Amino acid sequence: MEKEKTIKVMNETGLHARPASQFVKKASKYKAETTIVFEGKEVNAKSIMGLMSLGISKGSQITLKSEGEDANKAISDLAEFVEVTLLEEDH
Repeated sequence: MEKEKTIKVMNETGLHARPASQFVKKASKYKAETTIVFEGKEVNAKSIMGLMSLGISKGSQITLKSEGEDANKAISDLAEFVEVTLLEEDH
């Protein structure tokens, strides 16, 4: 069963360079197939090139979709990473 969550990216740099690399590393820990949807494009959350190609900046709204045995955990951890951890790193 697919899980889905829409979140807002609020850290200063969005999901570029270092935050994107950290996100992909975190997503890769899960068996679930996870994708990011932004402005009608959907890419594999475990692909740094895919993620970078989206150009997600501060204030962007993205949807995380995950399917597989640990989909719930993947969605909650990745959403927390974007919404909490990245914001804390800005300060």
